Amino acid sequence: MPVRPAAGAALRFLAAAIAARAVVEIGTGCGSSGIWLLRGMRPGGVLTSVDIEPEYHRVARKSFGQAGFAANQSRLILGRALDVLPRLSDGAYDLVFCDADRASYPEYLTAGLRLLRAGGIVVFNDVLPPGAGPATDGARELAEMAGDDERLVPLLLPIAGGMLAAIKR
Repeated sequence: MPVRPAAGAALRFLAAAIAARAVVEIGTGCGSSGIWLLRGMRPGGVLTSVDIEPEYHRVARKSFGQAGFAANQSRLILGRALDVLPRLSDGAYDLVFCDADRASYPEYLTAGLRLLRAGGIVVFNDVLPPGAGPATDGARELAEMAGDDERLVPLLLPIAGGMLAAIKR
């Protein structure tokens, strides 16, 4: 499901606020969140998007082109995020956006912090899932981790399904 317009606007704002040049997205989906991120990034910036579904990459690549972005502005990596992220460079990214497998959000936070530069932002989508289950447990653990980590300045944004953003000190 595409990110909702309010969540997309928040992503564009956050990317623009820190003049992001390098962004990692966990969960490519149909490419809508990637478009919002690219719209907020500095010219010449590159979005690295990771997903396990080849069809999502095909759709996203087409969506990026239709939105006017050059092919070299996105790098789509097929694979499980927890296998791919360790291969990305430490401290080389300005923003990490997570919108996949909410049960793994705590692990994505750990991996994302390694990737972020000081002053970078990590963002998690749909952190207020209804009901109970692994997604709710993952979101709850993520919120506790972000609140307890002295390296982070977290903020819960009550938009769409809830966004948790945190600046890395």
